[in-house]
Amino acid sequence: MKLLIVAVGQRVPDWAQTAYDDYAKRFPPELRVELKAVKTEPRGSKTLETLLAAERERIEAAIPRGSRIVALDERGITLTTKALAQQLNEWQLESDDVALVIGGPDGLDPAFRAAAHQRIRLSDLTLPHAMVRVLLIEQLYRAWSVNANHPYHRE
Repeated sequence: MKLLIVAVGQRVPDWAQTAYDDYAKRFPPELRVELKAVKTEPRGSKTLETLLAAERERIEAAIPRGSRIVALDERGITLTTKALAQQLNEWQLESDDVALVIGGPDGLDPAFRAAAHQRIRLSDLTLPHAMVRVLLIEQLYRAWSVNANHPYHRE
């Protein structure tokens, strides 16, 4: 199974890339994690609808056909660590590749959000996009560690 993180925005601070890379290398071979960064649409004088539609096209092009799409959305469901672990276990049992999508500064196209298989939220706080990448991969690793009875997650 593969977890694909699709993130709008190509530049992240060095600290965020270092943290992301540290967690990415911890996953076992049977649970691969990949990051695909897609370009943010230049603002200019474009409408929000036009910007989001252009980013949606890039996001959709980055996601392999047949993947389960999970949109990170402030209006999505809130999961506890144990609930995320259970969700990860279900994805693994179904052998679905999962694309977790992080929108750009303006979020995700409403039609894309509506069409996603699931919508989850990471926090009630507004977070910088670089931080979202790190938080997401850390929580995915923590979910794996819960399922594997790995000592990383202690109760």
